[in-house]
Amino acid sequence: MDIAIMIEGQNGLNWPRWQRIARAVEDLGFAGLYRSDHFTNANPPDLDSLELWTSLTWLATHTRRIEFGPLVSPVSFRDPRMTARIARDVDDLSGGRLTLGVGAGWQEREHTNFGYDLLDTPRRFARFQEGMEVITRLLRSVEPVSSAGQYYHLHEAILLPRPRRPGGPPILIGGVGLRQTLPLVARYADEWNAVFVSAARWVELNARLDALLRTSGREAHDVRRSLMTGLVFGLDEDEVQRKLRGRNASELMERGLIVGTPTEVKRQLERLAEAGLQRVMLQWLDLEDLSGLEALARAVLPL
Repeated sequence: MDIAIMIEGQNGLNWPRWQRIARAVEDLGFAGLYRSDHFTNANPPDLDSLELWTSLTWLATHTRRIEFGPLVSPVSFRDPRMTARIARDVDDLSGGRLTLGVGAGWQEREHTNFGYDLLDTPRRFARFQEGMEVITRLLRSVEPVSSAGQYYHLHEAILLPRPRRPGGPPILIGGVGLRQTLPLVARYADEWNAVFVSAARWVELNARLDALLRTSGREAHDVRRSLMTGLVFGLDEDEVQRKLRGRNASELMERGLIVGTPTEVKRQLERLAEAGLQRVMLQWLDLEDLSGLEALARAVLPL
């Protein structure tokens, strides 16, 4: 199982922090670096928020090895026609290391603040499905594409030059919804990214996705399986307790977070690997704590 880092790009991220974290993730040996795509946090105060695709363009030319991408970029304020163009170019620039994470959008505050229409849930997912159709057809079709949907129109549209990777960068859809998300994964995605679920729940959802893939005429190995989850990591029990700030470790682990000392964290990660997970993205919230990131690498990367 690969171990990658995920950061919240709206939670105080600026250029100096992004550059330091990217270099650390590359040098320490993590498999990848992923970040959210938000204007703001769900609640005040507002903090520094580095624009996603600008930051990934820098990453493409200032790292050599790590994979990267958005977790995830929402069609609610990212036009999927432009997202397909940008993703093609950033992937080509990086030598084929981008994973294109796409979502429906969910955070009300940023949409209200910046004047984007989030829509109610049924229309939001209808727009998302239409956006996925646009992105996949533009990236994968070598012929001009035409479509007349409710939200997006194309008329003999084609991306040139064609992506260097046939079909463009792999597409990731994140979430655990049985009615909406997993069927969309089975139809469009190259990677499914579960979010904040325990190993036991992940096994159940994974089996459900396998069944949906069979129904769609695809094989289980057609879709990579990953998980993004929170992390409370300390070198000893005292540090873990300080970082918990009064929260209950067992309750957090039941919600899918990884919590504990190096030995405890390794045990939880091994359980996920045994369940069949191929990559875990550990959420690293303290953007200044590079020494902690180094300690985490020493503890878990031997896995």
